[in-house]
Amino acid sequence: MTNFDTPLGLAVRRWCAPILDLEPLVDPDAYVARRRELGADEVSKRFFKNAGLAELLIDTGYRGEELHDLDGMAALSGVPVREIVRLEAVAERVASSGVDAGRYADQFADTLANAAEDAVGFKTIAAYRGGFAFDPGRPSPQEVAAAAARLMEEAATGAARVRDAVLIRHGIWTAADLASDGRMPIQFHTGWGDPDLVLHLANPSLLTELIRKLNGMGVNVTLLHCYPFHRDAAYLSAMYANVYFDVGSALHYHGSSSGRLLAEAMEVAPFTKLLFSTDAFGLPEQYYLGSMLFRRALEGILDRWIAADDCDEREAGRIARLIGRDNALRIYPLDRAG
Repeated sequence: MTNFDTPLGLAVRRWCAPILDLEPLVDPDAYVARRRELGADEVSKRFFKNAGLAELLIDTGYRGEELHDLDGMAALSGVPVREIVRLEAVAERVASSGVDAGRYADQFADTLANAAEDAVGFKTIAAYRGGFAFDPGRPSPQEVAAAAARLMEEAATGAARVRDAVLIRHGIWTAADLASDGRMPIQFHTGWGDPDLVLHLANPSLLTELIRKLNGMGVNVTLLHCYPFHRDAAYLSAMYANVYFDVGSALHYHGSSSGRLLAEAMEVAPFTKLLFSTDAFGLPEQYYLGSMLFRRALEGILDRWIAADDCDEREAGRIARLIGRDNALRIYPLDRAG
């Protein structure tokens, strides 16, 4: 009963072991021992070097105190690192600040705007806080104040945790006001995740009416991870100009099946709407595997298309550049810091 006996664990033993000077499919105990021998920083630097990433966009809102900060990640990876602001983390910080409930909305807006000055995107984890079956409309000031009062009562007795759909909606709409110039997308965790979500409520198709409203404001939406709803996400990206998606962490958790997953995601999605992502968290192996398995999967798909005479090498290269880099450059303000 070990996580080495999963598609991800098998991929670690097969593909990560050689990066640490071990034979492929090495015994798990030997892998862990070699990792300890090299030390965390050396292991991280090796995996980042082999991942071949150009920049990192990192959501800092989850267990940030246990991990490297942005500067630490830049030092380990050797590439620029940009922040994605988690809306619920900002809401919980504001609720714990002692602000009056009637001033919560203004304080949240100011705090979010300040956090966004050096960031390149927003993210909501509504999927983990009740799912997407909520009213997509903007809540009233009275609703926000009442919900904020309830959250502050909770914050007074312990750690605040935003679960109220009113505050989640308020966070999304406040971010939308800041993102309405089309240069700062809002990310939505969808589908695959941790045990504290209810999977069917994380289907991105439940966001359809909200997507329509945000499209009218010129706000781009990026749907993260998506499995097993990657076909739903692909459909939404084909239907709505403001929808982008990735299959993120699902790729490295799929291991040897990652090619099939990516092929399904590409069935109807415009090539201009699919994004590369690792969604790596905590372990540098996931940065490497997310990159390596994505490259291998995309190469296999495009090679089959070339062999079938559905496209040629020039077109395949253009599609690969769109998905691997150009689409992200179009929707994230990565030129902000040069």
